Amino acid sequence: RSDAGETMAWSKSVDTLLANKDGLAAFRTFLKSEFSEENVEFWLACEDFKKTKSSTKIASKAQKIYSDFIQADAPKEINIDFHTKTHISQNISEPTRSCFDDAQRLIYTLMARDSFPRFLRSEAYKELVKKQQNGNQKRWLPFL
Repeated sequence: RSDAGETMAWSKSVDTLLANKDGLAAFRTFLKSEFSEENVEFWLACEDFKKTKSSTKIASKAQKIYSDFIQADAPKEINIDFHTKTHISQNISEPTRSCFDDAQRLIYTLMARDSFPRFLRSEAYKELVKKQQNGNQKRWLPFL
C-alpha cells in the first residue's frame, strides 16, 4: 500500500514508477487495458537478463526472450524496427548480456514518451492518488 506522496512521486519519471512495486503493478494494469503490457514485460525480462551470471542461463534466457518477444509472430511480440529485430536475430545464437539493449532502449523510450504520460492522465492513476489522499486525511483527521 503506497501513500499519496509515493503515488504522486510516480509522476516524476518513468524510472520512479518502474522502481516502485506498487507503481509497476498499477502501470502494468494500465498497459494491459491498452493491450500493450508486452512492453513492460519485455523491459522487465531484459532487466532480469542483464543480471544473469551463468553463461548457460544467458543462452536459455536469451532464447526465451527472443521467442516470447522478438521473433515474428511471438506471443508477446514487441513493436521494434526491422533493423533492431534483424540485428538481434543474427546474434541470438551467441547472445551476450547486452544483446537486447537496443530493443530495450526503444521500448523504454516508447513507454516514457507514450504510455507513461497517458498513464498519468488516466482515470486509474487519478483515482489511486485521490484514494491515497482521502486515506491520509482520514488517518490524520479521525473526526472527518
